[in-house]
Amino acid sequence: MKRDPQDTEPDYPQHWEADILLRDGGTARIRPITPADAGRLVEFYEQVSDQSKYFRFFAPYPRLSDKDVRRFTHHDFVNRVGLAVVIRDRFIATVRYDRIDADGRPSITGTDAEVAFLVQDAHQGRGVASALLEHIAAVAQERGIRRFQAEVLPENRKMVKVFTDAGYTQHRSFADGVVHLEFDLEPTAASLAVMRAREHRAEARSVQRLLTPRSVAVLGVSRNPQTVGRAILRDLLGDFTAKNRDFTADDGDGTARDGDPTTGDGRTVYAVNRNAPPGTELDGVPVHRSILEIPGPVDLAVIAVPAAAVPAAVAECGAHGVQGLVVVTAGYAETGPEGRDRQRALVRQARAAGMRVIGPNAFGLINTDPDRPLNASLAPVLPERGGFGIFCQSGAIGVALLEAAHRRGLGVSSFASVGNRSDVSGNDFLQYWAEDPATDVVLLYLESFGNPRKFTRIARRLATAKPIVVVKGARHTGSLPPGHAVPATATGLRDATVDALFQQAGVTRVETITELYDTGELLAQQPLPAGGRVAVVGNSDSLGLLTHDACLSAGLRPRTPVDLTTAATGENFRIALDVALGDPAVDAVIAVAIPPIGTSAHAFMGGRLTGPDDPEMGSDDPEIAAALLDAGRRAQELGKPLLLAHLALTDLPARLRPGGIPAYPAPERAVRALAHAVHYAEWRRRMAEAEETARVPELDRIDEGGARALVEAALSTRTAIAARTQPGGARITLPDADTAGLLAHYGIDVHPTLPAPDEETAVRAAATLGYPVALKATAPHLRHRPDLGSVRLDLTGEPGLRRAHRELDALLGGAAQAELVVQRLAPRGVDTVIGATVDPAVGAILSFGLAGAPAELLGDVAHRLVPATDQDVAGLIREVRAAPLLFGWRGAEAVDTGALEELLLRVSRLVDDIPEVASVDLEPVVVAPHGLAILGARVRIAPLPVRSDLGPRAMSTL
Repeated sequence: MKRDPQDTEPDYPQHWEADILLRDGGTARIRPITPADAGRLVEFYEQVSDQSKYFRFFAPYPRLSDKDVRRFTHHDFVNRVGLAVVIRDRFIATVRYDRIDADGRPSITGTDAEVAFLVQDAHQGRGVASALLEHIAAVAQERGIRRFQAEVLPENRKMVKVFTDAGYTQHRSFADGVVHLEFDLEPTAASLAVMRAREHRAEARSVQRLLTPRSVAVLGVSRNPQTVGRAILRDLLGDFTAKNRDFTADDGDGTARDGDPTTGDGRTVYAVNRNAPPGTELDGVPVHRSILEIPGPVDLAVIAVPAAAVPAAVAECGAHGVQGLVVVTAGYAETGPEGRDRQRALVRQARAAGMRVIGPNAFGLINTDPDRPLNASLAPVLPERGGFGIFCQSGAIGVALLEAAHRRGLGVSSFASVGNRSDVSGNDFLQYWAEDPATDVVLLYLESFGNPRKFTRIARRLATAKPIVVVKGARHTGSLPPGHAVPATATGLRDATVDALFQQAGVTRVETITELYDTGELLAQQPLPAGGRVAVVGNSDSLGLLTHDACLSAGLRPRTPVDLTTAATGENFRIALDVALGDPAVDAVIAVAIPPIGTSAHAFMGGRLTGPDDPEMGSDDPEIAAALLDAGRRAQELGKPLLLAHLALTDLPARLRPGGIPAYPAPERAVRALAHAVHYAEWRRRMAEAEETARVPELDRIDEGGARALVEAALSTRTAIAARTQPGGARITLPDADTAGLLAHYGIDVHPTLPAPDEETAVRAAATLGYPVALKATAPHLRHRPDLGSVRLDLTGEPGLRRAHRELDALLGGAAQAELVVQRLAPRGVDTVIGATVDPAVGAILSFGLAGAPAELLGDVAHRLVPATDQDVAGLIREVRAAPLLFGWRGAEAVDTGALEELLLRVSRLVDDIPEVASVDLEPVVVAPHGLAILGARVRIAPLPVRSDLGPRAMSTL
């Protein structure tokens, strides 16, 4: 008896499962459909309207037959695949493809497939079908399918729009009353842009739902007023005391209910304690024994119960339809492997019920929107309203950030301290702040990256409109705080790599929280400078000189300070500042001020020295303040930043605050903030210019097919296959011949080299290459070590070559051990080093430096993300501190930087085109006045792609 192939049990593709965000910010899970889902499928189909069934089957189809159920639940996960979107263990949508041949018949070898969707009516409009299309397309590509076909009734406009809006290359026809669509599955620039836009909207909306709930429940409210749950309840209620609280709230349908209080903005607040006796009230709020007893909807739940009780609390929240959780409970990944398992289970449980999670071990959320203020945190006071969006991963740092903002009088739009960052991350908040009109500047304290590549992509888009200032912890140690959900590939990010990420994304990196606010305040309140030309004006020659020197050290271009003398009046300041601001050769003005020193009283206002006749002198000068405020208005009109560096005028900053003039109690702080603003403004201008002019040039001598064939052949060798089984052996070093061949496919020519294991072979090699030649050792322990005497240059004839060979043979322990080679002598020039390394967490990074001490000893290396544009590589070679050596330093002849830039573009193109290329090292690259020579090259490849950022949208599963 022949067995039905559908009776076999194929391996379940676990890696197809994914948590997704929907258009409205809710969560769901996509997974393959299996025979065990028969009941779920029938229940799902019963909830679909007759019209949707008609659109799916082109005829009335009220119910599924047993044969249908079997067909739609039995898949081989190759030629027949079905995926479902699941919320709370129930299907809300399905998609299926069937492989077909060129004639449209079932096939096991064809590269086309028919695809069809069905979405419950209640969930249509949430972006479910769009997400399903991304995932089923990725699955199909994995299984060798290159094109989807679909037939849709013309009146099914929603589904037609799903296909046409996806951004794939499409062919559309109409026949027999049906729209026939065909589209290639290869990602295009348009399909990626559509996917990124949908990702942005969904993630921004999910954060917005967390920050603007209509109702909040606190689970774990105790009679003890010192407990976390009780503190959060009080913070949610604010100063809205029981005596004047309105105990009537709206159910959302226009009806009122009694017993649960609203905050001053109309938000309903609930308290939950499983052990509370009936009738219990805490802080005037009736206490429910379960969130399921609450009669109305709950948008946000703050969980402050013990860790052991959290799963039950989350289950009840999911059953009640809660949209988001703030889990302040500790005892998760920060405690070790078992805690990490509990944390992953928490996230899976919440997402399966459609909820997002802040935390666990979180400090909380704050929103200062006057229409919907929210303090679901441990901060006792809601910050002032302002333009700073703040995100951090540490509760202690969160307290410090809020306290610093309060002390400086700076307002906050929204704040999040997310603890272990198991679900909602800084990337989600960046997506939200990009759309939030109340946020002008983003301040981040980061200790780790969950998805560095995504951070770069999102930050780069946001920074074109709003400044992002970051303090990155663990700069030198690279340590990872306990509990942080980070992929293994992101745990060892080098600081130079982080700098490259920030630099290319337009993110301003600072060292301290003080510098974070110094810079953020300037960027929020003053115009961006047009350049680095700085005027220094003030009443202290010494303070002016300190400011001038600090500007020079920061790479700015200060003018000679204008000293108004210590007797300067407010009018003197007003005139001098007006002149400086009006000068077209000035981009920014730093005013410096000390208290006027009275010669008769010997008074020093604001300090410990005061005149005996005036012991209560103030610590500011109203006349100087008025002059600065007048100048500040003029600076805003002219689009030039004005800032103050002062000493001993401790009350002056408060007078300047209404005018938005930043005041710093030390000149170096003012200058550092201004330097950051100058660099950020330069990046903004480069980005604007790049949109118009930057390009990835078309290069000749590119043979991508030949390069792919060489790499595939190299990965199929016994050596490569054996290397895959070794710990850390995923990357294989190509032999020199294959390295030269691969590079040649991208127009990169390595200077010819021939082995010289003995004297006679060396002589024949030199005759083949032509004199003059170099003789050098290439063994790994001797490569690039001329300091060990492993190189002989300018060998113009056979006698000199023989002598050099004998010397190196004796010096290095034998020619064979030293791996001596003969190489035709390259033109003299500047030795440089070029590299491209694929970091699994970040992507491909292109690097450049000058060979030897500058790069190896001083770390003078610049980096760019791949693919690099012509402007990227031009900036790359000019960024290193030793760059003047390339451009004719001290009268030397300038080298061929055009050839150098082209080489960098070719390396960038190679690692971008061939994902199996894990690293490229070219050292040294001798750049001469005309042309260049690559004297050494090494390429490593990996059997699987070491990077992927083109897949369907999916939430982190760490």
